Order: sequence, then structure tokens, then C-alpha cells
Amino acid sequence: MDIGVWDVVDILLVGLLFYQFYRLLRGTLAFNIFIGFLLVYLIYALVNWLNMKLLHTIFERFVDLGFIILVIVFQQEIRRFLFYIGRGSGIGKQNFWQSLFNRKTRDEHQLEKIREDLTKSITNMAATKTGSLIVFTDASEKGFFESTGVTIDAAISSKLVESIFSKSSPLHDGAMVIADGKIMAAGCILPVSENPDLPTRIGMRHRAAVGITENIDAQVLIVSEERGKISIAKKGKIRMNLTQKNLQDVLEELVQ
Repeated sequence: MDIGVWDVVDILLVGLLFYQFYRLLRGTLAFNIFIGFLLVYLIYALVNWLNMKLLHTIFERFVDLGFIILVIVFQQEIRRFLFYIGRGSGIGKQNFWQSLFNRKTRDEHQLEKIREDLTKSITNMAATKTGSLIVFTDASEKGFFESTGVTIDAAISSKLVESIFSKSSPLHDGAMVIADGKIMAAGCILPVSENPDLPTRIGMRHRAAVGITENIDAQVLIVSEERGKISIAKKGKIRMNLTQKNLQDVLEELVQ
């Protein structure tokens, strides 16, 4: 059998697809479920080879419904997989269209003012152990938060950020969402990550930060209420105990 160039490309693309699927499921409960499905299929093949008719009939019914069961069980992971593909294209991002149509973006002076206000507010909240969640995302994700929080659409200032997360504020328990250089919403409820590989010492605030980055293209800054430490969540991972220099570098990247 002749193997052509396109056959090699086909094999490489299938291998890449499986690798990306493995990366998506790795470290989640869904990965263990997938291994369970794989073992059931191997047992089915073994039973079929040994000609064990009764077991073959039972497993055959399960395998016949396998695709439907996979879609039901892995609906969240399938959604995430399609999300990663869409995110990789960059088409949904506002800066994609800005660059496409050469729209004028904010000048550096405005951006620096936003970075200074955020640095000041986050540093102050860490010093006073004021728990907070600040989500940085694109304005195209607005629909994800509309039903869970309060729309604000206000300019970023250190006093406003700190007042929202003040313990006397009715919005302090939720997340603040920053998009397009503005505070888009506050008091938002975030989905909690089910990743079993996350550190056991982290609380629900940190798990919620990781959870939102598993669902949409976002990065989240977290201030711990217990220890006053600053962390960042990105692409389903969390980096804890940021220094002041780390925070400044992160905001330099986020506020552009």
C-alpha cells in the first residue's frame, strides 16, 4: 500500500487532535471518565474475541449508545474544546477588528492611568485582606455576565474598585468584570472549577477564578481574604503569591 504526503498529513492532524483533546481533559474528572469508557471498550473487544455471547450482548448495547453517552457526559468539555478553537482564531476579539479596520486605540497615558489605579486598589486590598475577584476579558464576553451580576459600565478608578469590594458593599462577594478599559459589571457569579489537581488549600474564590478561565477567554486577579495574598488564574491554571513586581508585569500585559 502506497503512503502519500496527504496520508502523513492526515495522521499528523489526527495525532494533534488527540493530543489537544488530552490536554483539554488532563487533570479533570472527565479524564478519568474517558479512561473508564476506554476500558469498557477494551473489555467489549476482549469479550467479542473470546466469543462470550451473553457479555457480548450486554456490552454491545452499551457501545452502540457510546457516542450519545459521550456527548451527554462530555458536553462541557466539548463546549470548551470548541471555545478553544474559536479563541485561537482571534476573530471574536475586539482588538482583532480594531487592527483589521485600523481603529484608534487608547493612548499610553490613559492605559498607564488605568494600570496605576488597579495596582493601587489591588495593593490596598491585599494590605487590608479584602477579598476580591477581578476578571479581565473581552467585551464580546458581555453576555456571559449579564444575567449574573450588575451592569456598571464605569471608568476604572482605585476608589471605585475598593468601594465595590468593601465588606459593606452588597457587591463585594461577587466578581468584578473589566473589559475594554472599563468596569463592565460587578457582583458576578462565576462557575467553580472541578479540577482535582488544584491545590487543596485554596478556597472557593480561587476555584471560581480558575473556573471562569476554563469557560471563556479571561484572566482573573484574586486577593485572598484569609492571607491577603495576590494570585492570578489563566487558562485553567493558577499562579499564587504574586509579588508587587509580578502584579505590575501582569497588569502591563492585561491593560493594553
